[in-house]
Amino acid sequence: MKAYLEPEEVAALEKAATNLRDRLLVRLLFHVGCRVSEALGIRVEDVDLAGGTVTIEHLKTRLRLSCPDCGARLGKRHTYCPSCGTKVQSAVAREKEHRRVRTLPVDEDTRRMLGDYIRHRGPVSRKGKTLLFGINRHRAWQVIKECAHRAGLPTLVNPETGRARGVSPHRLRDAFAVHAVKHDDSGDGLRLLQEHLGHTSFNTTAKYRKVAGEELKEWYDKLWGKKKESA
Repeated sequence: MKAYLEPEEVAALEKAATNLRDRLLVRLLFHVGCRVSEALGIRVEDVDLAGGTVTIEHLKTRLRLSCPDCGARLGKRHTYCPSCGTKVQSAVAREKEHRRVRTLPVDEDTRRMLGDYIRHRGPVSRKGKTLLFGINRHRAWQVIKECAHRAGLPTLVNPETGRARGVSPHRLRDAFAVHAVKHDDSGDGLRLLQEHLGHTSFNTTAKYRKVAGEELKEWYDKLWGKKKESA
């Protein structure tokens, strides 16, 4: 089993799409490396065909617990408020939205496909927004799964757990990251990849270096190869 998709396999996935919308979805997930939630949130005004960029907005909702008396922030294990000392019977849960926006470059072929899609009135109006896709997350997963089945793509395996998993939107983001690391695994390359993917932690980006490389094997082979030569 394989851990990630190769570019030629993603090309087969894109070719297996039955319409321009699904082909564009596959293309953006791989060539831009965005999350499926980010792709589904792209509006027509977020696409700059002249400049060759697309603006991505990532929204995360974080749950915060606070003291019902003084409003101080609490941890899950707090029995007493660290600020006012009141015994906490039931903490108040507050949702806080955290938005991150980044503008990413788009290659020429993807830009051309975006232009064709927009000109052919592919975008859909939803709640006052003109979205590129106008489908929900569940349908996006179905699209990728159906394309993978038609393309005859293999089952992938999680390199950390060893568990088998099917081809999904996030596997295309993984494929983008691995492809980028294979092209440039320098410190600057990884920093730019972190910025492009929108990772807050460098460790999240660095895991792709482990997946993409065969450094341990190469090191081991060189180790014993040198020993054999000197014998």
